[in-house]
Amino acid sequence: MINSVGSNRKEKGAVAAHGRPPGPSTNQAEKLAREAAEAAQRRAYQTHPDVVALRVEHVRTQVDRLCWAGITLGLGFTMTNVQAFAAAGAATWSLPWLAAWLLDPTVSLVLLAILRAEQVTARYQVQTGPWVRRAKWLTVAATYVMNTWASYAAGSLAGIVLHSVPPLVVFVAAEAVTDLRDKLTEAVTAAFTNASAVNAPAPVQQQKAERPRRKSNRRRKLFGDYLAEARTAWSPGVEITPAWVRSVTNCARGLSPRLAVELKSEVERSPANDANEDGKATPESEAQQ
Repeated sequence: MINSVGSNRKEKGAVAAHGRPPGPSTNQAEKLAREAAEAAQRRAYQTHPDVVALRVEHVRTQVDRLCWAGITLGLGFTMTNVQAFAAAGAATWSLPWLAAWLLDPTVSLVLLAILRAEQVTARYQVQTGPWVRRAKWLTVAATYVMNTWASYAAGSLAGIVLHSVPPLVVFVAAEAVTDLRDKLTEAVTAAFTNASAVNAPAPVQQQKAERPRRKSNRRRKLFGDYLAEARTAWSPGVEITPAWVRSVTNCARGLSPRLAVELKSEVERSPANDANEDGKATPESEAQQ
């Protein structure tokens, strides 16, 4: 027993010395196979055009939300300065002072309506007219002028910079978000186009290429072939007409009259030959007698 244990240890030491580690177990191989199959399946789903389009839609939603949040905050920041510009020193809570609060929302709501419309048109890549951009620029310019008027009048550079940043950010965001939506839509279209180009089935093209070969291998049926078929199908008492020839040979309508004429001539010549042969045989027999 001790000798067998020692021999087993020696064999294991020899295997380790030769650098041949024991192979993976069956369970480990099955695990690797499952992981490989799951990785391939995950890769196939990740590159699927629908999944790519869904990811782009998520990015589009995030871009829209961030841009809308920045534009709304920027317009909200300019509201107080525009109200002060419109109130023009009116007493607090007076009617002119309250009405001045309506000026900035009037301009901002028009700008937001334009941006919302461009959000839909950019999604479907529909070009808008020139008046849309003019209205957008006019609303942003009006907000900028009313927001920075007091700073320009006072000659305060810090005030000009402070009150110029929000309107300019709103203007740049309003222009950039439209281009971003166009590019995101093009990204979705490109994903579908590339996927359809890579996965396009080719059997239809192969079938179209093989059809002329099959037709070229067929032997063309000649006039003599049709005539032989009609001759075989004819029997005494059958009237030879183009319609009958077409029914027994399946030939074209323009070829059937010629076949009918040729077959009639053959049928008419055969009884005459038989009669001539009978007439020639009678005198010979009489001379012999």
